[in-house]
Order: sequence, then structure tokens, then C-alpha cells
Amino acid sequence: QVQLVESGGGLVQPGGSLRLACAASESIFMIDDMAWYRQAPGRQRELVASLTRGGRFFKIDSVKGRFAISRDNARNTMYLQMNNLKPEDTAVYYCTAKSLGSDAIWGQGTQVTVSS
Repeated sequence: QVQLVESGGGLVQPGGSLRLACAASESIFMIDDMAWYRQAPGRQRELVASLTRGGRFFKIDSVKGRFAISRDNARNTMYLQMNNLKPEDTAVYYCTAKSLGSDAIWGQGTQVTVSS
């Protein structure tokens, strides 16, 4: 079973940028759906952005124009480029991978803190 490891989180000032990476232990070429979720303290986990194998993507309204999701099949890695970060983006960010007929696989999460 593929394993996912997130990296790239950290502390950044408002308006700053971070790029999160989700490295898979196996090829992601055939994975149907990959996505980024986040969970802020005291809040439910929410979908941030998703990207299908065919290139269809989705982003929640609050990150449109600021975040970009991409996947590099050659490197077995998915990315989340986050620009113009806001304090409300503070959360643990998780990547997930799912193919038709299988359960979703989750990474362990990476903390993103936006604060001055």
C-alpha cells in the first residue's frame, strides 16, 4: 500500500508563501484522486484542493487565487503552492490519495502557522 509523507510546513508571516509536498512511496500515475485537506484547532477537517489523474481540479473559495495544486507523476509527488498566506490558513495540512474501489490513504500531516 502506498504511503504518503508531507513536508514543507512551517511558520510564515502573513502575505508569505510556502510550498507543501506530498511524497508517495510508489508511483502515483494510476491514482485517481489526490487532495489536500487541513484541520485547524477546534475545527473539522476540510478539503482545500483536489486534483484528478485526468487533470480536473477543485479548490475551496477561500484559497482561489492564492493556492495552486499540482502533481508530478515522475517524482511521485503532489504539491500545494500557497501564496499570500493569511492567519486563517493556519492548520495541519494533510495529503490524501484515493483510487476507485479503494480506501483513501492519508499522510501524517504538516503544520502550517501563519503569524506575525
